[in-house]
Amino acid sequence: MKQFLKFMFASFLGTILTFIVIFLLFAGMVASLVAMSGDNEVKVKDRSVLRIDWQTPIMDRASENPFEGFDFATMQSKKPVGLNEILKNLDKAASDPKIEGIFLDMESIPAGIATSQEIRDKLLAFKETGKFIVSYANNYDQKAYYLASVANEIYLNPEGMILFKGLNAQVMFLKGLLKKLDIELQIVRGPDNKFKSAVEPLMYDQMSDANRMQIKELIDSMWGQILIALSDNRGISIADLNTIADNLETSTAEKAQELHFIDGSFYRDQVIDLLKEKTGKSADEELNLISFNSYTSAKITKEEGVIRDRIAVVYAQGDIVQGKGKEDNIGSKTIANAISEARLNKKVKAIVFRVNSGGGDAQASEIIRREVELAINDKPVIVSMGDMAASGGYWISTNADYIFAQPTTLTGSIGVFGIIPNMKGLFNNKLGITWDEVMTNKNSDFIDVMKPLSPFQHDKINESVIDIYQKFTALVARTRKLDVTYVDSIARGRVWTGEDAKKIGLIDEFGGLEAAIKYAAEKAELGDDYRIVEYPKRKDFVQQLMEELTGQVSSRLISNELGEYAKYYEQLQSLQKMQGIQARVPFLLEIN
Repeated sequence: MKQFLKFMFASFLGTILTFIVIFLLFAGMVASLVAMSGDNEVKVKDRSVLRIDWQTPIMDRASENPFEGFDFATMQSKKPVGLNEILKNLDKAASDPKIEGIFLDMESIPAGIATSQEIRDKLLAFKETGKFIVSYANNYDQKAYYLASVANEIYLNPEGMILFKGLNAQVMFLKGLLKKLDIELQIVRGPDNKFKSAVEPLMYDQMSDANRMQIKELIDSMWGQILIALSDNRGISIADLNTIADNLETSTAEKAQELHFIDGSFYRDQVIDLLKEKTGKSADEELNLISFNSYTSAKITKEEGVIRDRIAVVYAQGDIVQGKGKEDNIGSKTIANAISEARLNKKVKAIVFRVNSGGGDAQASEIIRREVELAINDKPVIVSMGDMAASGGYWISTNADYIFAQPTTLTGSIGVFGIIPNMKGLFNNKLGITWDEVMTNKNSDFIDVMKPLSPFQHDKINESVIDIYQKFTALVARTRKLDVTYVDSIARGRVWTGEDAKKIGLIDEFGGLEAAIKYAAEKAELGDDYRIVEYPKRKDFVQQLMEELTGQVSSRLISNELGEYAKYYEQLQSLQKMQGIQARVPFLLEIN
């Protein structure tokens, strides 16, 4: 007995010591993460150059979660960058006497085209202060070169290339996969919603004629914006730019310089020497480069009084879903509460609603829209559209006093659909599982995913889809002051670029987040005396930690492991979670 107790005690002590070691390791990891995300002030040296090399995805709003994007396999942070941080930092750098210029040091920009356009506009404003922008890369992809074209000087590695080829759009189709799994998706679209292509990946193995025409017009419009910008900044005609793209002529640095795409083919050390010269440094002195992440914590002393008036910026990014949201989606409860909180805050004099969404749940969209409708009775509400504010993303924007979008923003897609999966084939034929049932009424099995809909049940869903579509078009007609017949003609699920949306009356003005904030200040008669507050309010660190420990780490691990292919996994997850009537754009439209 004594021997048994001895071994039991030793085992128990070993277990306790193991837990202590694991806890200390975990505490150390958490401490390092907190330190990485801390607000320790950074001192900027005189004659510094701000180095920009964004490698992680750019979202509308930076996450304060230290686990966001953390790769537990390599113990490295891949935390997304916030557009809000980027705009603030570029403003700060423009007025910082210690910053001489900007060094764009990247081969790609991890952002959508409209977001890239907004950043590019901000860099143009920075350049207008008289400070320089120099760009360098071993190779440029198309979006990176579009951003780099704003620079005073563009350099390329002598063995590098510029991938300048025009835009192509790809849609992932799942029909073949569903057929192999013996899954039938019963789809109901609104009346004549031939452009509502969100359902096409489930029905077809290629684009319909209507969708092909729609997407072609979208990318033509985007490409036109890119060509205008490059032509203005590099002095190359649009006709010549198209010829260069058609023939892939910028495949060598020598040819890129000959075509005036770059100003020289240099090695990196030569560009560093050039930057030293621009900042008055000798060849043997060290160049004062400050990284973008570090500069976020740099502070410029300003004498300011107490500013009480505020403009609230409410961020809504991702799929629209019922209930509470996360960093990467729009929960109806979370966003509705955020708008309500901003509306009831007497210090908030105007609201800017930043929408970056391809839509989602129709009822969730209506819950959010209702809060916007209540808010406009108390104070100005201005919508700022990001890369995409379409379908449900447009629904939640309709009641705003004014809508801003970039010319390359994807918007519209006024249409709805319903999807009811029939999993009978999968369970019966693939897994050998059968089902039986007893019902009290004729339609007690309504929306049963283990059997097909009856014609009567299909008609009932169709009635709901038609009703919601009619409400959607009537809503747009009322809020945009348009005839409902006209709205129907531009709706039917069709997606428009911001450039075309302005012509047909779906948006009011071109501009990004800052343009919307400035307009909100004018509407609220605030002048320049206001400060920005952001909603939804951030969770504290303990809440974030507990969420990670209760399930979010696993999805992050999968996303980190899949890398660039994670988007396909996320799309399949989105399909699995879909419930009710949907108002959303194509599942995955990849524009390169």
